[in-house]
Amino acid sequence: MRLKPLPPQELTLEQSSLHNNIKAGIKAHLQGFISERADGALIGPFIPMLHFPQFGSPAWDYTMALSEHTTLPKPAHEVAILVTGAHFHSRYEIYAHEKVAAKTGLSAAKIATITAGQRPNDLTPEEGVAYDVASVLSKGGQLPESTYQAALGAFGKEGVAELVYLVGGYCLVSVMLNAYDISVPGSEEGLGEDI
Repeated sequence: MRLKPLPPQELTLEQSSLHNNIKAGIKAHLQGFISERADGALIGPFIPMLHFPQFGSPAWDYTMALSEHTTLPKPAHEVAILVTGAHFHSRYEIYAHEKVAAKTGLSAAKIATITAGQRPNDLTPEEGVAYDVASVLSKGGQLPESTYQAALGAFGKEGVAELVYLVGGYCLVSVMLNAYDISVPGSEEGLGEDI
């Protein structure tokens, strides 16, 4: 990693406020994966957010807006995130959302296929639309009209907006994780050998 996790006692006042906001948001919306070391230092995308709170605070607010105003079906939501993380080969993003996706009922086979960069052939119609939208947008392409119309039919105008912002937000998270070489939790989080 290019930035070290920051234990709570090393945080500035601004960082400490953001740290507390992130911990509250994790507790409310982001369960199921390791996001903290034994010493209380947050890991994953929260490391660069805390190092640079002038950017991290707005990024966290964006993440919370996506969590607090979600209307997408949970499996479709997670499909979009997995597609985005897989496109960027973002190790921590894939690690975290494999766990969350499994809790939403996505099968291990679907999760494995998506994280391998392929489209499963047994996606539900909603999952398929989420996959197609995320696949096009995470690669930087313009969303075809047919895909946009399919998304409108599946999720409505508000749901499409959420899906677009979701993909954009997880592109940002994936880029941060990759820029600072943040991997999956390992020995520093008390899991034995690095994974």
